[in-house]
Amino acid sequence: MARPKKQAGPDRPPGGAPRRARDFVPPPTVTLPPMLKSGGDVAFRETLYLMVLAFGRLNACREAFGRSIGLTASQFIVLIGTAYRQGAEGVSIRALADHTQLAATHVTTEVGRLIGKGLLTKRPSTRDRRSVLVRVSPKGEDAIRSVNPLLRRVNDLLFAGVAREDFAVVSRFLEQFGLNSEAALAEIRRSQRERSKVAHARQD
Repeated sequence: MARPKKQAGPDRPPGGAPRRARDFVPPPTVTLPPMLKSGGDVAFRETLYLMVLAFGRLNACREAFGRSIGLTASQFIVLIGTAYRQGAEGVSIRALADHTQLAATHVTTEVGRLIGKGLLTKRPSTRDRRSVLVRVSPKGEDAIRSVNPLLRRVNDLLFAGVAREDFAVVSRFLEQFGLNSEAALAEIRRSQRERSKVAHARQD
């Protein structure tokens, strides 16, 4: 009995011999020499994945700190940021935003919510009547004291085995990376505008 002929398909041309798999080598996603290893960007991309993993877990910790005292992650950051920056007179919204790396409009919103919860107070600045100074209330101080044991345990676990010099390197890297990210996001917005123009031109 004759064997049935094998059908041609995407991996088998009409002649019957299987096609050889074609290796696809993606183009590098970065061209900066310090980011390349042996001309490739595999190590660079694996580091990016680690960064995303680490930042995601750090945010998860912030969310847990906030939940433990009935707050969101950003509310927790604004509360403890106020405690660290208020000094004797209080801290302005602008200074608090700079300290926490949050947008001033977002800080204003969260300050209002924390005042509503009785955790912060505010008063007009004696130096600039257009500005307000924010302070932690006694209730806010109690909330910070209550979350501090968890905060310490988690931070000690997060940074175990990290030398002071390593942490300083990470700090310098993140400062530069934060500045670079502004230019990167501007490029993304520019690219989106260009795509939008092309799409509108095609519709016309």
